[in-house]
Parts: sequence; C-alpha cells; structure tokens
Amino acid sequence: MMKFFEPASSALRAALIVLSITIAPQAQAQDAAAQRIKELETRLLEMQKGMQMMQSNMQSMHNELEKLRTQSTQVTQQVEVIQQKEAARETVPQTAHKPSGEMEQEGSKANMVFFRGGFAHSSQHRDGLVFHSDVVPAGAQDRPDKNAWYFGAGFDWNLTKNTWGMVPRTQVLAEFMLEYKQFSSHVQGNALANMPTQLVGGATNPHSVTVSQLSIYASPKIKFMEGSRFRPWLIPAGFGMHIISPPGESASFFIPGVVFGGGAEYRFWKDFYAGVDARYHVTGGKKDGIDVDGLTAGGYLGIGF
Repeated sequence: MMKFFEPASSALRAALIVLSITIAPQAQAQDAAAQRIKELETRLLEMQKGMQMMQSNMQSMHNELEKLRTQSTQVTQQVEVIQQKEAARETVPQTAHKPSGEMEQEGSKANMVFFRGGFAHSSQHRDGLVFHSDVVPAGAQDRPDKNAWYFGAGFDWNLTKNTWGMVPRTQVLAEFMLEYKQFSSHVQGNALANMPTQLVGGATNPHSVTVSQLSIYASPKIKFMEGSRFRPWLIPAGFGMHIISPPGESASFFIPGVVFGGGAEYRFWKDFYAGVDARYHVTGGKKDGIDVDGLTAGGYLGIGF
C-alpha cells in the first residue's frame, strides 16, 4: 500500500513544482506591472503639478503684463498732457507777436472804447448860480430845466476775465469816462448877469446863460457771460467829479460824488457792440447851495480793441 502512494506523491510533487514554476513568473509579472502603474501614476501626478505650476506662472506673467500695459497707458497720457501744455505755452508768444495783418478771432478783444448819448435828469433845480441868486434877488432870475441831454465817451480796460480765478466767465474792467450834459441854453440871469448890471442902475438886459455840466468818472465794471454775444454788466460804485457851468455864487466849480450803474450790450458784428445803460449820480446833498444828484439813461456804441 505504501508502495502504491510513493509514485503518486512523487507525481504530485512534480506537478506542484511545475505549477509553481508556471505561476511564479506570472505573479512577478503582475507585481512588476503594478509597480510600473504606480510609477506612471506618480509621474502623471508630478506632470499635473508641473502643469498647474506652469499655469500659475503664466497667470502671474499675464497679470504683470496687464500692469505694465496700464502703466504704459498712464505714461502715454501724461506725456500727451505735457505735450499739450508745451504746445499751449508755445502758442501764447506766437499770438502775442502775431503780424498786424493777421486776423484775430471775432469777439476776442478784452478792451473797449465806447461813445454814449441819451437823457439826463437832475433831482433838483440848479439854484445858487449867477442866473438865480439868493444874494442878489434881482433881474430875470430864470431857472434851468431839470431835464437834459448828454453825450460822452470812454473806454473799458480789462483787468481779469474770470475775477482772478474766483468766478468763471465774469470779467472785471476799469472804466474811465467823460460825460457832457446840457440842461438849458437860454436861461436869463439875475442882476449879476445883466449887461450892464442893474446894481449900478442899468436897464433890464439879462444875459442868456447856458447851463451845462462836465462829469469825469473812474469806476470798476463787472461784465458777465464772458464769450457770449449778449453781456450784462454793472458798476457797484465808482468815483465821479462834476464840473458845473456857470459856477455857484461861492465860485464852486468841482463837486465830487459816487456813481452806480448797470446795463447790457450785444456784439452785432465782428468787435462792434451796441448797448444800453442807466446810471445814478450821488453827491451827498447840496454843496454851496448846488445839488447835481440825478440819473442818466441812454445807449452807446462800443468797439473792441
């Protein structure tokens, strides 16, 4: 019986040996494949990480490029502003030295010469003069009319076009003006204006007197809406000196005062202007019996220069 099992055992051993020889390489091959797969996975992970780092670096480079592009745009804009300022600075002297034959832009003149005329009214009669005397109440003793006509001329000299940077489009000028008023031309005088005087027994022969007044003004003038064809303006307060003829009984010629005014003008062609104005003249009451307070109202023609 034992002899029978010995060949079977040997055969089984041989089969096991053959099976182990056959299976071992397959197992080893499977282990190697698994190891290779792990290595490939590891390499793939490393490559993925590398790709992610490359993407991150590319994004950083893109952001840097955008910053550089923005800075370049800002620098370009600053250069353009500087170039514009330089061009403006170069244009100023060219304009200042422009040939006399070259035309300037219409309405660009800041100064003006003007000619005025119109109606005048005095607050009171001109008493105290040689043709109406309280000292010598003899003779014709006429009074001049309160109303008068006037004409005059003057000029505006520009000081600033924007009120020294405080109010845009508001021009401040210095106005200097002469104005002549005539109230009456045939006023018969008193005994002192008689030929010969009645004080020495002369016959009544009154001399005709022309009642007139010359006024000199120096005032600040504020013009609004710079650059527009239509421009209102006002005089907040100015100085006036009035020279009367004939003089008062105290030989007064000069009467100082204050003038207030306002008006508007329109540029109708090139640098030619047409305007209207009204002014009120205050002298603070009578001076040596004479009161020349009153107003003027009329029109004027101006030429820019």
